[in-house]
Amino acid sequence: MSVSFEVAAAEVRDALTDASRGLVEREAMVELVALSAVAGEHLLVVGPPGTAKSEAVRRTSRGLGGSYFEYLLGRFTEPSEIFGPVDLRKLREGLVETETAGMLPEAEVAFLDEVFLGSTAILNTLLGLLNERTFRRGHTRMQCPLRVCVGASNALPEDDALAAFADRFLARIFVEPVPDPRLEELLEGGASLWADAAPRVASLQSLDVVSQAARRADLGPVRPHLAQALRTLRAAGIALSDRRAVKVQRLVASAAALAGRTTPGVADLWPLVYAVPTKEAQALARDVLRDVLSASENTALPAAALEASAGPLARAQRIAQAGHALLESRPADAAALAAWRLKLEGVAREMDAGFAPEALPETLRALRGAVAAVLEDVSTRAA
Repeated sequence: MSVSFEVAAAEVRDALTDASRGLVEREAMVELVALSAVAGEHLLVVGPPGTAKSEAVRRTSRGLGGSYFEYLLGRFTEPSEIFGPVDLRKLREGLVETETAGMLPEAEVAFLDEVFLGSTAILNTLLGLLNERTFRRGHTRMQCPLRVCVGASNALPEDDALAAFADRFLARIFVEPVPDPRLEELLEGGASLWADAAPRVASLQSLDVVSQAARRADLGPVRPHLAQALRTLRAAGIALSDRRAVKVQRLVASAAALAGRTTPGVADLWPLVYAVPTKEAQALARDVLRDVLSASENTALPAAALEASAGPLARAQRIAQAGHALLESRPADAAALAAWRLKLEGVAREMDAGFAPEALPETLRALRGAVAAVLEDVSTRAA
């Protein structure tokens, strides 16, 4: 039974909502996995170990309904661990063919942790698979159903030899550990992940319908705005390769399709920020593109759109909301007051860690003074 574009987009949006539930500060990552899957591109996640990168991809894969492959690469990982072992029966006949059942060549969503640690043989084979969705090894030639590959690393590679491989990941997101004020949410959300409640699952048919709508999207009206944004980035010293500049159109069209729009507009230009290669350059891109990014809006991918368009300002807004809510909920009970003080100190630490005193946003400046005054008052009373 065929699915309409509107129904398919709504089904994918509902699945993403469920996949994000319980994943504190990883909502944007979940949304970018889906955006990349619709666009037929790949996502690189950069962040320290233990920051729920793999859990976010697993939950998104379950939500999208595709077959899933996951592996942690190392210096000594063999190609057979990723692509499958050689078929010994065929080998006796003089044919070098690979048994790919359950391995990466047959996956629709893949997650490769420490992706840059793969050997040259693995990375060279991955290049063809990521670029052309074709697996070649020995006598084996096959088309792969891969929608999106998510690569993860603790840092961007410094080796120039890896630059060509890293460039195959069009979208990039940089993640950090959950900040102090949200630790209670982290613990509660982590515990909720153990629950057996079945999340909503979108069919691959729905994903394909949205992907087809994105491919058919009329980019003509938004293309001049995208070109001007690229010129602005170049003027700021942020150079995107011609290939990345062309491919970012897929992300723009896919963002619009997931939001239920068949014609992308200025509100859908925010994925351009995620196509910028480094964390520092992304921060600069948000700054120099702030006027065009102010129009960003996406009901299907709200966290990713907000992070792309606001970045530190979005974080400042969240800190401000958390801080004001805490100040208004000061308890009278001594035991509860001690726990409340620790949360308030966490808000102060997050402000100090995230913003230099001279760069503190206006929304936080008054809050920082109020928090300091309250903490001093609590300490004086305790003494």
